[in-house]
Amino acid sequence: KHSGCNNAPSNVPLGTLSILLVTASLYFIYSALEEEIERNKDNPVYAPVYFPAELHRKAALEEDLKYFYGRNWREEIPCPEATQKYVERLHYVGRNHPELLVAHAYTRYLGDLSGGQVLKKIAQKALQLPSTGEGLAFFTFDGVSNATKFKQLYRSRMNALEMDLATKKRVLEEAKKAFLLNIQVFEALQELVSKSQENGHLVQPKADLRARSVNKSYEHGKTFLKAVLHLLASADHELGIAQATEAIPFYADLLTEVGVGSDVYRRDWFP
Repeated sequence: KHSGCNNAPSNVPLGTLSILLVTASLYFIYSALEEEIERNKDNPVYAPVYFPAELHRKAALEEDLKYFYGRNWREEIPCPEATQKYVERLHYVGRNHPELLVAHAYTRYLGDLSGGQVLKKIAQKALQLPSTGEGLAFFTFDGVSNATKFKQLYRSRMNALEMDLATKKRVLEEAKKAFLLNIQVFEALQELVSKSQENGHLVQPKADLRARSVNKSYEHGKTFLKAVLHLLASADHELGIAQATEAIPFYADLLTEVGVGSDVYRRDWFP
C-alpha cells in the first residue's frame, strides 16, 4: 500500500521534497526492475549481467525511506503516474521480452553508479544528513570497490550477450524508451514540487529531518533534480547514459536515435 499516484506528501521544504520524491519513485522503479531481474537471472539473455550484490538498490532505498519517513514509510510515499507507467513497462518487459531487460538495467545501474557520488553530496548538503551515511544508502555501492573497472566488466559482459541484429535493434529501442521514461518521471516529480510550492502543500517526514531545513533547501532540491537529469541527458558530462553508451557497440547509435542536442535536451527543465 502507498499514497495515491498524484499526491505529494505534506509539511517539508520544497528542496527536501524534491529529494524525497526522487527516492520514493526510485524505490518503486527498482522494486519492479529487481523483481524482473530475479525472474530472469538464469535466462541466458540476462544471466551474464546479473550482479545483485554489486548493483541491486531496493534494500538500500528501503533503508533510506525508513530513515526519512519512519517505520510506516510504505504508507507515506507517493507513486506518481509517470512512475507507475515506468513500473508497468518493466514488468511487461521482464515477463514478455526478457531479452530487453538489459536495456533498463544498464540505463539505471550504470548511471547511478557513475553519478552516485555527485548526487550523494547534493543530497547530503540539502538535507544536512550526518556524515555517518544515514539517508544515503542508495548512493553507496559497497560491493563495487572500483567503479571504473566494474563498469568495464559490465560493458564487456553486455557486449558478449548473444543477440542477432534484429534483437540488438530492439534493445536499442528499449534503451530509448527507458531513457524517456526516466525523463518523464523526473518531469512529473518537478511538477509535483511546483504544485506544492503554488498550493502551499508541504511534506511530512520525520521530525528530526524537518528540523534540519535550511533556507537554500529549495535551490539544493532543484540542483538535485537537475543533476539526476544530467545523468541521463548530457553527452558532454562524464555521467549518465549518453557518454556511457558510446563504449557499447550496439548502443553506438543511441545518441542519434534519442537526439542529443535536439529539443528533447534543449528544453529548459528547471526555469
